Amino acid sequence: MADTPLSTLNNGVEMPVLGFGVFQTPPEETRSAVDAALRAGYRHIDTAAAYGNEREVGEAIANSGIGRPEVFIETKIWISDYGYDQTLHGFDKSARKLGVDQIDLLILHQALPTEFDRTLQAYRALETLLADGKVRAIGVSNFMVDHLTALLDQATVIPAVNQIEVHPYFTQHEVQAFGARQGILTQAWSPIGGITFYRDGEHTSTLQDPVIREIAQAHGKTPAQVMLRWHVQQGRSAIPKSTKPARIAENFDIFDFELTDAQLDAIDGLDTGRRGGPEPADITLANFGRPIPEA
Repeated sequence: MADTPLSTLNNGVEMPVLGFGVFQTPPEETRSAVDAALRAGYRHIDTAAAYGNEREVGEAIANSGIGRPEVFIETKIWISDYGYDQTLHGFDKSARKLGVDQIDLLILHQALPTEFDRTLQAYRALETLLADGKVRAIGVSNFMVDHLTALLDQATVIPAVNQIEVHPYFTQHEVQAFGARQGILTQAWSPIGGITFYRDGEHTSTLQDPVIREIAQAHGKTPAQVMLRWHVQQGRSAIPKSTKPARIAENFDIFDFELTDAQLDAIDGLDTGRRGGPEPADITLANFGRPIPEA
């Protein structure tokens, strides 16, 4: 079984480039999905307080027989827990649910553009948790260039990661390039376009895209494997998700082939500029706030 290549984050911490995601995975399915991922070779699990399945992620890791230092755990603070003290408590809730003393990567799930002071206080709490050794790296998610600029103006620690929607139909080049200049690693959620099945008004999936399918055929791989390889070769971390053991294993099997520059360019050329997830500018506590239960 191939080991996952590692990305060295801007603070020297090493993180497996390919992670396993559990977004929208029901708690009752999470344990078996994470177990299948660990058996397939994943050593990086990505969850979030808002997913409601941190406890099951922690149980699957604890029951796997794999030593805690061998598994990189990433989770996210939800906007309802922003504010300095609230975010410190948000860490406690997540750590207790996960059953760990230290979280490898803790990130802010969204910017709150209309209440950015709360976002900044939340990030200051992440900096405290990092200084205290309770987390090994900190970062953000769904931050656009203006959010990153405002954060960097106040932060003492540059985020290690910005987890954003990236797939062949939506590449966010500007955000990626800005992050790269600052030493912030782009991490792709929905890396194979799972939440966006529309192109030019048609119900077409990236998995059915003729360009991607042709490249897949040339390598004897699946379209999903080609897309994940595209992310990794371009220096991104990717977080695919599935609950099917065969698909989970398939998504991990991407380290034995290489795309050509022309193939990478062809996939880049599929960008539609259309986002599948919510607009980051529209995230407010009124629209998206919900309490995160205690551990």
